[in-house]
Parts: sequence; C-alpha cells; structure tokens
Amino acid sequence: MTNEKKDAVETAIDKLKPVLSNISFGAVMGYCSGTAMKQIGKATAFLVGLGFIGLQGLAHYGYVQIDWMKVKESAQKSIDTNGNGSIDAEDWKAYWKSLKKILTNKVPAAGGFSLGFLYGLRY
Repeated sequence: MTNEKKDAVETAIDKLKPVLSNISFGAVMGYCSGTAMKQIGKATAFLVGLGFIGLQGLAHYGYVQIDWMKVKESAQKSIDTNGNGSIDAEDWKAYWKSLKKILTNKVPAAGGFSLGFLYGLRY
C-alpha cells in the first residue's frame, strides 16, 4: 500500500490494532450469544404478553377463571433455585452460572465470554 490511500475502514483497523489483537474467540461467541439471547428474550416476552392478554380477555368475558395468585406461587416455586421463597440475585447468579457452563463447554479462550455476552445483550 505504498501509493494507495487508506480508506476509513483501514484507518480504523490500524487505530484498533491493540484492541483487535486481544479479542478472543470466547468474547466473539459471547457477543453472538448475548445478541441471540436478547432476541429470544424479546420473542418470549412477546409470547407471554400475548398469552396474558388472551387469558385476561377470556376471563373478563367469563369463559375461564384464573387464580393468578396460584399461578404466581407455582411459577415462583419452579424458578426459585435456592428455595428461600423469593426470586433474588442469588437465583439469577445460579441461572447465569448454569448457562455459562453450557455455552463455554470446550470453547477455546472462553475468558472473555461473559464480557462479550453482556455487550451482546446491551447493544
């Protein structure tokens, strides 16, 4: 590239050389997994919300009766990993550890996975 001018991408790559050389395979896989998880979360929230709207509509018109307190208790019981009766930070940590163990199984250079995952969820 002696006589050619660098374009914007080449200039950016040159400026980011130190950062780019430290990006691990695990970080890239973490980012991709986080991005996918965000989309899965949105789709799940949409489906749960749609189901709730449908059930509430049926309940409003008298087709079904729903004991929401029983539904809440049942859901809470199945999600509560430490059995303390509430869904707290410890439960979320347990779910994260389990998910991370699955997603980083035999992945080389998985050290940056968590940071990549959070970045993928965020952006």
